[in-house]
Parts: sequence; C-alpha cells; structure tokens
Amino acid sequence: MPDDRLNATFAALADPTRRAILARLASGETTVTALAEPFAMSLPAVTKHLKVLENAGLISRGREAQYRPCRLEPQSLKAATDWLEQYRQLWEERLDGLERYLRELQAKEKKRGRRN
Repeated sequence: MPDDRLNATFAALADPTRRAILARLASGETTVTALAEPFAMSLPAVTKHLKVLENAGLISRGREAQYRPCRLEPQSLKAATDWLEQYRQLWEERLDGLERYLRELQAKEKKRGRRN
C-alpha cells in the first residue's frame, strides 16, 4: 500500500462521522439517503464524507438508475490493519521486555531484603 493511500485511509478514519458511516456499511450496502438519516447534517455534507471515504478506497459507490448504493471495501481496511499490526507486535515485545526487567529488579530487591 503506497504511503499516500495509507495517509488517506487514516485521515478518513480520523473523523467520527466517517467511522460511523463505515460501521453502518458493515451491515451491508445501502443508499446515501439511508446513511444520512442518523446524522444532523445535510445530504451534501454526508456526500462530502462519502467522497473522502471513497478517495481513501474504504467504500465504493455504484450507480443503478437513481439508486447509488454504497458498500464497504474491506481490503483497504485490511491494509491499514496490517500496517498497525507491525507496531502492535513491536510494542508487545518492548512491553514484555520491560516486564522481564521489572521482575528481575523485584527479585534483586527481595534478595537484598533477606540479607539485612
């Protein structure tokens, strides 16, 4: 995944309205009007959010006469998840190392306490 696509994905996910739209699309494709229902904003404002999601590759919009179904494109989310997974593993290893170090310090403290 090129860096600009990853940047677009995380920028799109940064907005709570767009995350809510993605959550609704996880149930299946739906229309722009149906997506806009729970939000206190105009249809053009929702459409702007959809364009950001579409440009990031997170959704796609079809065209069937007057019907414009929106659907989730999970492969883009997978690419972001894979990128995050690298850092999750790194931090787990670092935290495990810190935990081992703290246990060693505690064991040394106990030994010192017994000597006194």
